[in-house]
Amino acid sequence: MKQEIKVPAVGESITEATIGSWTKKSGDFVKRNEVLMLLETDKASVEVVAENDGVLTINPGCEAGAVVQIGATVATLDTDAKPAAGAAAPAAEAPKAAAPASAPAGAAALPAAAGKDASAHLSPAVNRIVNEKGLDPAAIQGTGKDGRLTKGDVLEAQPAAKAAAPKAAPASAPAGAPALPAAASKQGDKKLVPMTTIRKRISEKLKEAQNTAALLTTFNEVDMGKVMELRSKYKDKFKEKYGVNLGFNGFFVKAVVEALKDFPAVNAWINGTDIEYHNYYNIGIAVSTEKGLMVPNVKDADTLSLAGIELAIRDLAAKGRDGKITPNDLGGGTFSITNGGVFGSLLSTPILNFPQSAILGLHKILDRPMAINGKVEIRPMMYLALTYDHRIIDGKEAVSFLVKIKELVEDPERLLLEV
Repeated sequence: MKQEIKVPAVGESITEATIGSWTKKSGDFVKRNEVLMLLETDKASVEVVAENDGVLTINPGCEAGAVVQIGATVATLDTDAKPAAGAAAPAAEAPKAAAPASAPAGAAALPAAAGKDASAHLSPAVNRIVNEKGLDPAAIQGTGKDGRLTKGDVLEAQPAAKAAAPKAAPASAPAGAPALPAAASKQGDKKLVPMTTIRKRISEKLKEAQNTAALLTTFNEVDMGKVMELRSKYKDKFKEKYGVNLGFNGFFVKAVVEALKDFPAVNAWINGTDIEYHNYYNIGIAVSTEKGLMVPNVKDADTLSLAGIELAIRDLAAKGRDGKITPNDLGGGTFSITNGGVFGSLLSTPILNFPQSAILGLHKILDRPMAINGKVEIRPMMYLALTYDHRIIDGKEAVSFLVKIKELVEDPERLLLEV
């Protein structure tokens, strides 16, 4: 029986996706629940698995990189077909026969053999990096289970052409002179790489925010001293009890929620000729991933404890790194936080996560001289930036909202007691 493999529905309003990569090729026998391909939508990456055992046939025009409509048939699975007789045996036996002929007596097994075994089962993320960098999986030593290639293995590996280039330099060097790298010109050395669906969507949303909203940014600064003292005092007990580090984002999410309660327009946005107010608090946390910036949301943040918020942020960050962010994680946000300080940014003007009306930018904590009660003291200070849509939020509201966050973070006991 021929079973159609279709592009699954992956979220509301998503009508198309890009085939990021196939982990199997036409003619391969696949088993039930094996990953067949990685789909990239404008919000997340989705793995498509085989529902039954069978032989795969990929439809013409549905190769990696093709843009396909939701519901389209991209391949078929012949569930009546069986693995080709003897097809798997030679592949497994070939390394055993070849190794003794080429290896010196007593020599250790060559790393390439492990690489070949590993390349037979590349994960979608590893397969994508291999294709983008033009790597030969068989030439890479796998450090994963059973010698499989990990993401770290292929990120560190260099394409064969680039790795071989320095070896030609010693041939032209004078006797006794140190080997110098070839001074080859790189003029004209470029390549065109199609934008992923996610990157295109990021571009569209950022430009839509700039073209639609009346963007304005207001700044303030916050003394992080008390939060740092509280964190230093309880971080070990916190980690022991909850299994997660006590960071700074949790304090800011708590402060944002309390400030949004006082200034509901900051938690709203413009919908046509109406203002859409939200009586819930889904706080987006910007996460940098290999595919670009994503903003998954801590849902119902007002109902979570500090530990609950930190656990939610940890889980979302891990899903982002592993390429497992879902459309549900990314949808429904009402306000966003971006922390450029983790990369060393001292000050910035963040762009709205449209259609939201405001975004809070956090920055690097830096010791600076401050006037405290008529005396100069060195304090750990952080600049805060609030970019907002001036069409819905007035300057007074924006400034007061940011001052509220400053006051709560500078008095964390009051923040945690919600008074």
